[in-house]
Order: sequence, then C-alpha cells, then structure tokens
Amino acid sequence: MEETGFSLDTLRYYERIGLLKSIGRNSAGQRRFTQEDVGWLGMVRCLRDTGMPIVEMIRFAELTRAGEHTVCERIALLEAHDQRVRAQVDNLREKQAVIRSKIGYYRSVID
Repeated sequence: MEETGFSLDTLRYYERIGLLKSIGRNSAGQRRFTQEDVGWLGMVRCLRDTGMPIVEMIRFAELTRAGEHTVCERIALLEAHDQRVRAQVDNLREKQAVIRSKIGYYRSVID
C-alpha cells in the first residue's frame, strides 16, 4: 500500500466497484502493482482529491478500459470536472481574500 498511498481497504473497495482492475498477485497472494497500476491510482487519487464523485470516477475508468474510441467522452468528463475544480479554487481564493483582510485588520489594531 505504500506504493499507492491507499489503504488495503480502499484498494479492495476500488477493485470491488470496478474503479481498479484486478491487480496481479504473487505466490503468497500479495498484490503486485505494475507501473501502469500505480499510474492509474495516481489519477484516481487526483480525481478523488479534487472532489470527483465516485460514479464519475467509475465512468472514467470504464471509458478508459473501453479503448481509444472513448477519448472524446473522457475529455468531456474531465473538462466538466475541471470546471468544477476551477469554481472551487475561485471560491477558496475569495475566502482567502477575506481571511487576509481580517489578518490585515488585526495587524493594524496591534501596531
């Protein structure tokens, strides 16, 4: 799990729901991740950390596995998510400006 940054429970869940394809195992039954698996999990982490709903993440996984003819659909899905992320970032910047303003006010009070 160190390789992926995900807990064993999370990896099991992702396999069960189809977000993660079946991972190869060694003779002791331990998961063995390929570079491709680790790269995919990096993308999954990015999508998860930026708030993509699990249903959309599964759809993205399905499209990716379906092949190159789904690239336009994948682009559309990612563009929609990017717009939501951009809105979140803008919202956070607005709130950060309020916080910085309050810091400036408090600094002026103690000067």
